[in-house]
Amino acid sequence: MAPTVDFPHDLVRLQADWYRTYDALAAPYPARPTVLRHRLQVLSARLCWHPYWSRQDVVVPAVRQELRRQGRALERQW
Repeated sequence: MAPTVDFPHDLVRLQADWYRTYDALAAPYPARPTVLRHRLQVLSARLCWHPYWSRQDVVVPAVRQELRRQGRALERQW
């Protein structure tokens, strides 16, 4: 069972933006693929280095999975 985690809203939004960008890049014949790849790299770096991950009480693998779940749920709401 996934842990109950109260993520900062900006972190969940970053994950949702990552999914939206990834899905746009994965579409057949994406418009402006170079721009999308660059955006995906920037979002990946921002996700990886977000201050939330420097907290001592974060169990990274399980918490990252929960972030992915919450990010996908937010992305689907758009």
